[in-house]
Amino acid sequence: MTSVLDVRHLVKEYPVRSGVLRRVTGSVKAVNGISLTLERGRTLGLVGETGCGKSTVGRCLVGLIEPTSGSVLLDGVDVSAMSGRELRAARRRIQLVFQDPYASLDPRQSVEAIVSEPLRLHGLARGSESARAAALLDLVGLSSSVLQQYPHELSGGQRQRVGIARALALEPEVMVLDEPVSALDVSVQAGILNLLEELQRELNLAYVFIAHDLSVVRHVSHEVAVMYLGRIVEYVDADTLYSAPQHPYTQALLSAVPLPDPRAERSRKRILLEGDLPSPIDLPTGCAFRSRCWKATDVCSSIPELRTTDYHAVACHNADQV
Repeated sequence: MTSVLDVRHLVKEYPVRSGVLRRVTGSVKAVNGISLTLERGRTLGLVGETGCGKSTVGRCLVGLIEPTSGSVLLDGVDVSAMSGRELRAARRRIQLVFQDPYASLDPRQSVEAIVSEPLRLHGLARGSESARAAALLDLVGLSSSVLQQYPHELSGGQRQRVGIARALALEPEVMVLDEPVSALDVSVQAGILNLLEELQRELNLAYVFIAHDLSVVRHVSHEVAVMYLGRIVEYVDADTLYSAPQHPYTQALLSAVPLPDPRAERSRKRILLEGDLPSPIDLPTGCAFRSRCWKATDVCSSIPELRTTDYHAVACHNADQV
């Protein structure tokens, strides 16, 4: 398979201001040099605790925020080097689905206006926007009867389907899904996840699926990248990650995922992390995870590189230790 999206050494840095004059006194690297590859028709899960930088990565990918350094390549072409018509065309190829399906939709617009707005902005489907909007709603499992309704008249699941339909309007090749089911009831989540899988098969879409729930990520992802405080600490195919995690942070996250077998759930060992998540303004020296890691040794005073062995990338000095 060929990659449709390549992220190379991506960094997003925010200034820290203090004092009455709000002078810049430091900086926080919300994203600290990550690299990712996404193939057509595949899903890359991006997981981690709140504040690890995964949503910032998503917004950098779609161009909502500009990275401090690094590159985002679509079919090998750096998006940051594009301008004018070329950049406008590239933005059609990668779309974002937001976490909150209510806050992301304009409450003053009807569903028809929301779904067809990208078509109008890009000068597509002129004169047939209504028909195209109805077709998009059908694609996501909604009746054309909701075209004249407003977001407040829809359920959470229906609103998220409208958001997905809007993202599909420009026929993208890549969709960045930022916690697309976390604001929905559990009974509704399965329907949205099944819809995304069907759309991927039918349209050969590539997904970046951002989430903190590893059980959801397991259901939809082919590869998974685990983030901690702006860095990727483990990156491998989903089956390997869930069967043989190597980074202690990944092991701790997976130990918190409930098992469907009550007997296995009672007998397994939970890994409880000590201490709080370090402040990104004042990170520990060396490995950022060392202050919470039960495997930490003196060697962790240096920052571990993301090393790849047999297609399994891990950033840990003591990954092989039990």
